[in-house]
Amino acid sequence: MTAPEHYSVVIVGAGTAGISVAARLARASRALRGRIALIDPAVKHYYQPLWTLVGAGAAKKEETERDMASLIPDGVDWIQEAVVSFAPEDNRLLTEPGRAVSYDCLVVAAGLEIDWGRIKGLKEAMGLDGVCSNYSYETVGSTWDSIRNFQGGTAIFTHPNTPVKCGGAPQKIMYLADDYFRKSGVRDRSNVIFASAKDVIFDVPKYARTLEQVIRRKKIETKYRTHLIELRPGAKQAVFEHLGTKEQEVLSYDMIHVTPPMQAPTFIRESPLADKGGWVDVDPSTLQHKAYPNVFGLGDCSNLPTSKTGAAIRKQAPVVERNVLACLQGAPLAASYDGYTSCPLVTGYNRLVLAEFDYNLTPQETFPFDQSKERLSMYLLKKNLLPVMYWNGMLKGRM
Repeated sequence: MTAPEHYSVVIVGAGTAGISVAARLARASRALRGRIALIDPAVKHYYQPLWTLVGAGAAKKEETERDMASLIPDGVDWIQEAVVSFAPEDNRLLTEPGRAVSYDCLVVAAGLEIDWGRIKGLKEAMGLDGVCSNYSYETVGSTWDSIRNFQGGTAIFTHPNTPVKCGGAPQKIMYLADDYFRKSGVRDRSNVIFASAKDVIFDVPKYARTLEQVIRRKKIETKYRTHLIELRPGAKQAVFEHLGTKEQEVLSYDMIHVTPPMQAPTFIRESPLADKGGWVDVDPSTLQHKAYPNVFGLGDCSNLPTSKTGAAIRKQAPVVERNVLACLQGAPLAASYDGYTSCPLVTGYNRLVLAEFDYNLTPQETFPFDQSKERLSMYLLKKNLLPVMYWNGMLKGRM
């Protein structure tokens, strides 16, 4: 058996978190250049926060896609393979072709896995007869098709009983759809339903109060603590289950936007790195693994008790960078993360509530005004400025 390839730092996942950390480490230490490996089989990289606007016809999906090869930081080796297993006791992992890679420090940033198959009938129905979802590059166009072709009736928007990318995203597309239905003259003969497994519209009271007003203003019907378990596309019916009573309810739909269940990737769930829920088990402050001191985790695959967003990663990446460097030097871990995250809550075309908060659900706002108010300026920030900051700032290790 050949000896494993060895790197000072191995990063699993070339999404937002993985590339950000790789770029920061390569910029921070010349000695690490050529000693960092980034492992991911993907050919393309996507700026997913813009998919809400793509699904509403306010942006082009092609703007969200880049070739992965163009984003790999200088001084970082890209291993374009899938990881299949971890052996943290031996500081080693295995990729799908059987390549063994060893490390001094490991960073796990592999994102989420969307479980389309957990909802019976969803795979077969996706993109057909009003069934749509913003949650992949291949399906996001179906949302805009469904919204602009909607002629009235019942439009349902779901939120599953699992963690999701950006906790506010399932309702953002609903507010945009409602706006479009009004512009196209079909809203007065339509019923819009938000069927959410959560028990409130949003976890942070300050922003929830605004969203409750939006719900009332738009006359949207809410069904909390309920989640989608089956689609019957032939009959255009959706089957929901109440989380408490387990009672089932069948709703007819003319359009349904499905936020699918999400989970940590299989190779993480089945590894020694996972907690009982399958997520990378890290300290919420240092982002260091609770059992393996030279392993760190961040982003959507981690068990950090905060909303899974790109903005959270922007604050997590510098902490991982500093603590990985300290770990390599045998020094104490000095950097800490307070749970900061941000949910740009689009409430309509040209309106947005910029929610920013920490682990304690305490607002941590950037701007010198009340961010719980709907604002055009914050909508323009999301649509025009944040993508530029992402491609030219975060992924370059500059912010």
